[in-house]
Amino acid sequence: MKAFLTIGLLILSNTFMTLAWYGHLKFAEWKWFSKLGLISIVLISWGIALFEYCFQVPANKIGFKGNGGPFSLVELKVIQEVITLVVFMVFTLIAFKNETFRWNHFVGFIFLVLAVFFIFKK
Repeated sequence: MKAFLTIGLLILSNTFMTLAWYGHLKFAEWKWFSKLGLISIVLISWGIALFEYCFQVPANKIGFKGNGGPFSLVELKVIQEVITLVVFMVFTLIAFKNETFRWNHFVGFIFLVLAVFFIFKK
């Protein structure tokens, strides 16, 4: 149960982080948003990123073996990185129609899956 909760929180966390880091590139299409300066965009992104922390910190606390969770620190980090890239790709393909998923991206994801395999191999 803790494993599923950890992964779910990490997915939510990374969804907010992707919006904070890259959402402003899409939001620039909105009239009112396109008039904002860099400081305003940074503050808006920072506000969105606050929600990322609200999910990331509990995910790590619940998931870490040292707190009774199922994952080592290295496993948590690898899970988080894979989720980050998957969330980013989904966001990119949905929000930015001009981006494409190419063969080298696919190969890179295969290597990530292999990384997860080797990190979790006992």
